[in-house]
Amino acid sequence: MDTLSLTFAALADPTRRAILSRLAMGPANVTELALPFSISQPAISKHLKILERAGLVGRSREAQARPCAIQGAPLKEVADWTAAYRQHWDASFERLDSYLQDIQRKEAPRAKRK
Repeated sequence: MDTLSLTFAALADPTRRAILSRLAMGPANVTELALPFSISQPAISKHLKILERAGLVGRSREAQARPCAIQGAPLKEVADWTAAYRQHWDASFERLDSYLQDIQRKEAPRAKRK
């Protein structure tokens, strides 16, 4: 599977997105990451493995601890991929805005007559 597909698959789960949000504040171990969830530490570890496989999370070794930290490269790849579509979205919104302004201009004289 290509890296972009792995990243999107990892980001598809809300628990994994919440883990990434927490890691955006700084490194944490599995125990710390599991605190806000009503799932077990082994379940958090499984989510972390998926995030690691996608390259979104890395683990280091500090004595007995294995803190996790967010890795930004796959997120940049997603941002770059979606940037190509942003031009399309912006153009679509500009056309919609223009259309709505035309409707308002056409409706204004009718509203004054009533």
